[in-house]
Parts: sequence; structure tokens; C-alpha cells
Amino acid sequence: MGDIIIPEKVAEEIRNLKAYGFDLQLFENARWITVRQPANKHLLEKLLKDLDAGEAEAIALSRELRADYLIIDERLGRDFAQKYNIRTTGLLGILLKAKQKGLVAKIRPIVDELKTIAGFWISDGLYEEICKQANEN
Repeated sequence: MGDIIIPEKVAEEIRNLKAYGFDLQLFENARWITVRQPANKHLLEKLLKDLDAGEAEAIALSRELRADYLIIDERLGRDFAQKYNIRTTGLLGILLKAKQKGLVAKIRPIVDELKTIAGFWISDGLYEEICKQANEN
């Protein structure tokens, strides 16, 4: 795992989680997270016609930086990223990788909390598949 670069709109979305009781101390103190704006305003304006600001900025920035991966969960955003040949992964993929590397003991309680507190949506089938892949049946 390396550095993570996020656009300002995504940083705002993360900061808004404080209102739901999330402790953002790790985010606020993380030296491996950089907030940066995309420079390609033309591409950004084009993406904003179909996507929310966070997704549009993330895709534009990923393209500019030739990022290894774009972390994005929304289907429409993933579809747009693929049009620009940007490799994607989602939060669940990150959680699985974190468990494989021993960074988290269990992902089921994390996903449960995200669903309950932050309104993270996941189908029952995907939830069971992720738990199975994490050996948390």
C-alpha cells in the first residue's frame, strides 16, 4: 500500500462523517493522504454533467496522475472510470486486502457499522460473498 491522493470533494465527504460519530483522527493525521485538485478543468466539467463532484474530481485526478487504482464504489462512477482506462477497486476490496495483510482482524463488523451508521449499501449476496472471501462465514 502506498500514498493515497484524494480530491477536495472527497476529503469533504470524509470530514462529514464526523456528524455520524466517526473518529477522524487517523484521517486528519495521516501523512500518507494528500488532498489535491485536478488540473484538467475541461475534463472535470464534462464529468460533472453525469457524476457527483467527488466522483468527477476523483476520476479526473486519477487520469491526470495515472494512478494505480481509483477507489470508487458507485457503479456509474466505475463505468466512467473504465471509459478512461482507469483501474478501480472498491471499499470492500480494500477491506479484503487489509485483512489479508493483517491490518484488520475482521471486516464483517466494519461493514456492519458502515451499513448502519453511514448508510453504506451492499446487497445481501455481495455481503455474504465478501464474508466468505474473508473467511468470516
